[in-house]
Amino acid sequence: MPDIAYVNGRFLPLAEAVISIEDRGFQFGDGVYEVVRTYNNHPFQLPAHLDRLERSATALKLPVPVSRVEWGEVVAKALSQTSYPESKIYIQVTRGPAPRDHQFPADPRPTVVLTVREMRPLADTIRVNGVEAITMDDLRWGRCDIKSVNLLANVLARQRAKEAGVFEAIFVRNGRVTEGSVSNVLLVRDRQLMTAPEGPDILSGVTRSLVIDLARREGLKVMEQHPLQEDLHAASEVFLTGTTVEVLPVVRIDGKPVGSGVPGPISRVLTSRFETLTT
Repeated sequence: MPDIAYVNGRFLPLAEAVISIEDRGFQFGDGVYEVVRTYNNHPFQLPAHLDRLERSATALKLPVPVSRVEWGEVVAKALSQTSYPESKIYIQVTRGPAPRDHQFPADPRPTVVLTVREMRPLADTIRVNGVEAITMDDLRWGRCDIKSVNLLANVLARQRAKEAGVFEAIFVRNGRVTEGSVSNVLLVRDRQLMTAPEGPDILSGVTRSLVIDLARREGLKVMEQHPLQEDLHAASEVFLTGTTVEVLPVVRIDGKPVGSGVPGPISRVLTSRFETLTT
């Protein structure tokens, strides 16, 4: 089966899906989105992702014309039309088409889009060996907690990471670590986890929250405060969390080894505990 799209109530092959050139998501980035993956062909943490979609939409005063029950029905129907072992589900809501003007249209007609593509997990060797990252200035806007479709700064950071031959770019703002271009960042010092707190500086990830809870169940202290850039290099472990990366150790940052230069025991334990949630 081809990749599936759902556009304003209609299912069709992704290659045939179109929206208006006047759509405010295209013109202004005036929209929000979520990415959900499946395990055993079931959407993982869908309610948590819908919670965040609603929070983001509320922050932008963006009406969402689909109820929670309807989202569940659309996701289920979309998955039933694919034959993928596992899928990646993308949900997007924009303020819809309107004559180009910065102010909101008086009578918005939101555009609702959902797509389903095959989920290709990271190779086991990447998880076993860990990845490399670079740091760079965080030049994003001041409301990173809103999962909007305005991702140009993230795109540029991800491209810089690619050109540097590493997996991720870690943002630093005024000497404080915020998050990665496509992930949240956690580090270990003295068997304590440290990660930037929820707030406008980061997009608080669904996986981040799960991993913090798992860490506390393991008896680890979690400090939700901004690590300093030097903390990254002094840490015994650094790892990323996210819907598509899950729990991913970082073994080198800016060309320098993290800890012993191999994935550490805490990231291995949390990876194992996370896997129990997905089976």
